[in-house]
Amino acid sequence: MKRTQSELVLCRREDWSAGLCCRLDLQGDALQLDVSRHTGGFLCLPAIDSGQSGFAWKRIQVGCRLPEGSTLRAYAYASDSRSFGLWPDLDQELPKLAAETTETRRLLQELYGEAVGHSGDFLAGRTGRYLWLMLELMSSGTENPGIDSVTVWMDGDHMSHYLPALYQGDDFTERYLSVFNSLYLDMERRIDELPRLLDPRETDEEMLRSLSTWVCLDGERATPDELRRWLPTALDDYENMYTVEGIKRSVRRLTGREPILIEHHTIDPSDPACINPAVNRRLYGDDPFKFFVLLQEDTFPSRDRMEDFLEQMRLLIPAGMELELVLLKECIQLDWHAYLGVNSVVGSYVPAVIDENTTIHFDTMIGGHDIERP
Repeated sequence: MKRTQSELVLCRREDWSAGLCCRLDLQGDALQLDVSRHTGGFLCLPAIDSGQSGFAWKRIQVGCRLPEGSTLRAYAYASDSRSFGLWPDLDQELPKLAAETTETRRLLQELYGEAVGHSGDFLAGRTGRYLWLMLELMSSGTENPGIDSVTVWMDGDHMSHYLPALYQGDDFTERYLSVFNSLYLDMERRIDELPRLLDPRETDEEMLRSLSTWVCLDGERATPDELRRWLPTALDDYENMYTVEGIKRSVRRLTGREPILIEHHTIDPSDPACINPAVNRRLYGDDPFKFFVLLQEDTFPSRDRMEDFLEQMRLLIPAGMELELVLLKECIQLDWHAYLGVNSVVGSYVPAVIDENTTIHFDTMIGGHDIERP
C-alpha cells in the first residue's frame, strides 16, 4: 500500500485560542492542566472543514502528556451545516459560552454526546463536512497533564480499499483493518521522518543528545545550540583532535575561553635563539613531552571545576603527553618605557620632616651611645 494520507495538524497557540478553553492554561504552543488548582478542564476546537459533504471522519490522534493519575476523553460532532439548533454558526457561538455554567455543560453534552475516545489515538466515527472536537483532561495525580497537538486524517488510502468490492464498505472489516492500517502508516511516517531526526539542525533536543553520544560528544554538558554547531563537523574535528588547534578547540568547548598554548619547542631553553633561557627553564622546565595551557584566573568558579576540566582534558590530548594548567593573574608590568600619566610616580623615598627647616634623611641616626647612657 502506498502512503497517500492527507493530515491536518493543530499544534499552535492560535489553534487553541480560536475555540472555547476552560481551566486549561497555555504554555507556549501547548495546553496544560494545573493540578494544583483544578482536577479537570476541557477544550472545544472550531470546525475542521473537509470540503466534502457526508465526509466520513475516521482516525484522530492527540499528542498528549498523561502522567500517572491522568486521563483524556475525546468527543466529536460532525455535520454538513455549521448551524446547531438556534445557532446559525456554531463556531461563532462556542467562544461566547460561559464555560463554568450549568447551561454550557448541558449544551455541550447535547452537542457532542458520548465520548468517542479515551486515549490519544481513536476513531471519530462521525459523518459530515464539518467536524467539531472537544478534548477533556482530568487528573488525580501530582503532575500536570497536557495537550501538544491534534492530528486529523482527512483522506487517503486504507487497507480496505484494496479488498474486493464485496468487502469494501463493511463497517466491521474497515474498523478491524484500521488497527493494522494505523500501525503500518505510523511505521512509514517514522521512516520518512528519519532524515529530519538525524539532521542536527532540525531534530529535537532529546534526539540531539542521543546523536552526540554516537560521535562521543559530551551531550550532557553542552547546550543544544553548541551541539548543533559541533555535530556537523565532528568527523573533521576528530581528524585534527590532537593537533594544536584541536586541543585549543577542546579547551574552548570545556571552558568557553580562548587559551594560550605553549609547546616545549617554542620556548626550548637550550635553543640558541632563546632570549632568556634561565627564565624559560624556571617557568616551563626541560620536559619535551609537556605543554602548557594558559587561561585567565577567573576561568573556573571552583577548584572542583578545575579538577574536572583537567580530568576531561587527559582524554583529549595525545598519548604520552602531559598537560600543565597555568592560571594567569591580571597585573601591570612596567619597563623602561612605561608611563602612567601626567607627573605620575609609582614609588620613591620620602624623607621625614621634623620642622620646616630640618629634614631627617635616610642616613640620619636618631639616638646613640651617649643618649642611651643614664
